[in-house]
Amino acid sequence: MSEKSNIRPLLICVVGPTAIGKTRLGIEIAKALETEVISADSRQIYKNMAVGTAAPTPAEQAEVKHHFVEFLNPDELYSAGDFADGVLEFLEGYFTTNPVAVMVGGSGLYVRAVCEGLDNLPADLELRAELNKRCEEEGLEVLAAELRDLDPEHFKKMDSKNPQRVVRALEVCRCSGQPFSSFHSSGPAERPFDILKIGLKADRDIVNDRIARRAQLMIKAGWLEETRALLPYRDQNALNTVGYKELIEHLDGKFTLEEAIERIAITTRQFAKRQMTWFNKDKDIHWFDMSDADKALKFAFDERAKSSLTL
Repeated sequence: MSEKSNIRPLLICVVGPTAIGKTRLGIEIAKALETEVISADSRQIYKNMAVGTAAPTPAEQAEVKHHFVEFLNPDELYSAGDFADGVLEFLEGYFTTNPVAVMVGGSGLYVRAVCEGLDNLPADLELRAELNKRCEEEGLEVLAAELRDLDPEHFKKMDSKNPQRVVRALEVCRCSGQPFSSFHSSGPAERPFDILKIGLKADRDIVNDRIARRAQLMIKAGWLEETRALLPYRDQNALNTVGYKELIEHLDGKFTLEEAIERIAITTRQFAKRQMTWFNKDKDIHWFDMSDADKALKFAFDERAKSSLTL
């Protein structure tokens, strides 16, 4: 047996809140280790949404090859389970010739699905559409109260301000007749590779400032024009996304562009807070301040060197 066959491949995951610098760190790690990047972002998977999702630019993708970016139309359904299946299939082939890969993203459920697996949750798309409509017409609080009655255990732990999470959990409860929490009893799935998780963080004021400045830059980069072109997809889940919702409302005449940008900054700050709440629960993440990205890069390089030792 060759020496190479005794080495477990390594998946390096770079996580953290939006606007923290994950894309750049992931690229630098991939360049240092001569590997490629998997995007773990539930919106960067869609075509024609590159500006609003802050997808890797053509220049960044020229630096390092990226996978799972801009490959679906906005009206195509795609779940965290679909993402995990696709990534695991990709890695099975990729790891036959490459000992390490980098996965970058702020979609915590996507990262968990790849690293730990997900329970096989039942689905009912008609019921989901009905619940989404009720959410719009009756408000999220009504659905959240219903979910609290059906599954108080899960309700205590979840982000009850997230419409997608509430609707999905309620869908599972209603179509299965069982609590959503009953589908989360199994432990993490075994993976044929090692996993190293690196997180970037910063003081909230710094993150908030970066979010506000990035919103302005994205508008200058053509975000409004991109949103206008996506109006035929306005009712699709892909557009139920921070920023697009506010810009669509601006295009509908509900408020000015300046007001839309301010609203985007507020909802993005709330989103970043929810991301950190999710990632802070993961004790396997090695955290670095965004100002110490060079230390995070060195840490990844050193850990990769350790994992290269034969078993």
